Amino acid sequence: MENVSILHRPAKAPVLPDFVARRVDRFHNERVAVDWGGRHILRGRRPHDGDLMLQSNDYLAIAGHPAIVEAQRTSLAEGGLGMMMSALFQQDANQPLHRAEAELARAVGSEDGILAQSGFAANVGLIQSIATERVPVYVDMLAHASLWEGIRSAGAKAVSVLHNDVAHLERQVLRNGQGVIVVDAVYSTNGSVAPLVEIARVAREHGCVLVVDESHSLGTHGRRGEGLVASLGLNDRVHFITASLAKAYCSRAGFIACTTHFKDYFGCEALPAIFSSSLLPYELAGLSAAHRVIQAEDWRRRRLRGITRYVRRELTALGYPIGDGTEQIVAFEAGQEILTGRVRDIMERHGVFGSVFSAPATTVNRSLLRLTLNAGMSDTDVERLVEVCRLARGEMAIDSWSATRRAQRECHRQDASAEVA
Repeated sequence: MENVSILHRPAKAPVLPDFVARRVDRFHNERVAVDWGGRHILRGRRPHDGDLMLQSNDYLAIAGHPAIVEAQRTSLAEGGLGMMMSALFQQDANQPLHRAEAELARAVGSEDGILAQSGFAANVGLIQSIATERVPVYVDMLAHASLWEGIRSAGAKAVSVLHNDVAHLERQVLRNGQGVIVVDAVYSTNGSVAPLVEIARVAREHGCVLVVDESHSLGTHGRRGEGLVASLGLNDRVHFITASLAKAYCSRAGFIACTTHFKDYFGCEALPAIFSSSLLPYELAGLSAAHRVIQAEDWRRRRLRGITRYVRRELTALGYPIGDGTEQIVAFEAGQEILTGRVRDIMERHGVFGSVFSAPATTVNRSLLRLTLNAGMSDTDVERLVEVCRLARGEMAIDSWSATRRAQRECHRQDASAEVA
């Protein structure tokens, strides 16, 4: 059959009405031109061979694992792309989708589980399913944007809670009443860990639903990668665990740990579940293979923990204000976006590439460069990172970073409290 390709000349797009054009122009004329100094903040130097890439969420360095690649290759070769349909119509418990859900549920200590198209879809769908306009949702100020979007789409009342401040959480619950508490186990911007035991106590004492997003701890934390909720023995106090599997699992999917009773309800209630196609067979094959690798190869978690402890210790000794976090995500929080862009440029000139996070990924004036550590880093890579941070420190203007100023305020507050005591 003759291969005929018809090319159309690009047509001139219609002019946008003023109510849209003003928004687009404001982005270019204010955000790019002023806040970012005339250059798009995400467009840095092109990496060269040998540069150190610390941008990926592949914490355990399994994206190219032969067992995962082979599982996906075999699935594609044997079954193609499968059937295009919503998971709502896949009710047979023996289907690959439900076997993968059960496998993940057992790993985190849950009765059942739901696989979604992404972590974003999982969080939005879950909040839609458990909150209404009459339900307050207590959300940590650094929680994933998908949780905030779920609150908005549910029409529920978002009650912001100071980051990892259990006393403030309890005051908010006492003020606003029974509702839903949503937190991340490990926070994606600074690598801090939620005080889950105390948060679970507040939820239980005040009759609240507790949702814990384990996107950045599932696979990396726990004896076999089961995450923080299970490893801390909190399954009987956490109602729902969610996770983006596009982190340690290297799978474009999301997960919700729940009861079977809730799962049946969710499939007919959550809009992302109803109106999106299910995961494809090769995706499920790769996910199951990744799960087996994560459970079996504990050396990857040990390696990641060792790298994380060493890098954080060395950078702290160099004066970098990274004390807000403890885990594999290291934040250089410069604050102002134009200053964050300069920090990025300095690191890239030295051959180290991180990811710029700015609003809406962060709150205003808390933009940062995120360095993501991974188990695949060699000892040479680790020493190179530390040496670059040592060499670049004088260029960084660390004293002007928002993280530095916040740490100084906290130090002064503690000194004042000690004097009063």
